[in-house]
Amino acid sequence: MNNSIKLYTGLLIVLVVVVAVFELSQPEPVDWRPTFNETHTRPYGLKVFYNELRTAFKDSVRDVKKSPYEFLNPLYNPESLTYDFNRNYIYINREYLPDEVSTKELLYYAAAGNTVFIASERMPDMLQDSLGFSTAYDFSPGKKGRISLANPHVKQDSVSVDDGRSGSYFQELDSLNTTVLGYQDFGKRHINFVKIEYGSGYFLLHTHPYIFTNYYLLKGNNYRYAEDILAYLDRDSVFFDSRDRRQLGNSPLRYILTQPPLRWAWFIGLVTLLVFMIFNAKRKQRIVRVLSPLQNTTVAFIKTIGNLYYETKDHTNLVDKKITYFLEKIRKDYYLETTDLNDKFVHTLAAKTGKDKAMIKKLIDLVLRLQSRPECTEQDLLQLNRAIEKFYAGNNVRKEK
Repeated sequence: MNNSIKLYTGLLIVLVVVVAVFELSQPEPVDWRPTFNETHTRPYGLKVFYNELRTAFKDSVRDVKKSPYEFLNPLYNPESLTYDFNRNYIYINREYLPDEVSTKELLYYAAAGNTVFIASERMPDMLQDSLGFSTAYDFSPGKKGRISLANPHVKQDSVSVDDGRSGSYFQELDSLNTTVLGYQDFGKRHINFVKIEYGSGYFLLHTHPYIFTNYYLLKGNNYRYAEDILAYLDRDSVFFDSRDRRQLGNSPLRYILTQPPLRWAWFIGLVTLLVFMIFNAKRKQRIVRVLSPLQNTTVAFIKTIGNLYYETKDHTNLVDKKITYFLEKIRKDYYLETTDLNDKFVHTLAAKTGKDKAMIKKLIDLVLRLQSRPECTEQDLLQLNRAIEKFYAGNNVRKEK
């Protein structure tokens, strides 16, 4: 190891130590990503709500790790036309966009006499069409507001919201089946919480899921608002949909990149590998790729076609093709019309090629004779091939320029 390598290695070690000391001395930053995960203690996690949910329903909470269709369909009893387990179905996330089959299953589940509670900014179009509602957005970034309930007995249990960036609200509702339960006010008052009857059950829909996160439930008496919301559930047990909330992406490194120590180790490893490649590349010659020459497949192709005709024994077809190619070459090389293969044609061809007229006459007579036959034999094909090869033999061919 020469002095330059020792110097760069020492600098790299010092850099790693400095970065490590700097990282360890910094306070752990707050993760403000809205994960809506019931196991996260982050500001926008659902750990507090989930714990209170288990307390309110006396641990009669069952987690759902599958899609609504995969989970609810096996519980359906076709004989009684009901579900074996009747519970409140709860989903809280920034977006709720299940597939069409799962949306239909939720509708069937509610129609059987159950309650489905969804708190989300976006809801599937199929659900909106089936329940007769539509949503809109009224963005008010940085603007404070208040979310409250319509019931005058619990109207004081409102929640003060720091930012109106999440401004989803109900724009159109079916007044025959819908009961307004709550509002949001960020300068304009809009409906954000409704109860929609469907079959023997109903849907509870809320457009502001953030108020159920740790950040809001731990502030003041905001927990009372969540308690009032849960009071609208008429079952004593809950299906809690807890799938797809980690928002870690599909990268194989998603866990490493979410853990600061592992993330720094990964980046330092990449830098070390890059430095190694840069200095190591100076000592080795780049590999020269071996290029194989292109193979001439013409002979193999001809052999394949020849074997094909040989196996089919279609001598008449081969005779027609050889005559066609022969006359085409006469037209191309000597500019002669081959429509009438008469004595005049024989005389002109002999004059242009300088070949024996008797030999040409014999070849043309053979061509005319074979063209008139409905079937040709192998001997006819061989005779025609020898006559054409005899015509092309020699070096005394003259072509018209």
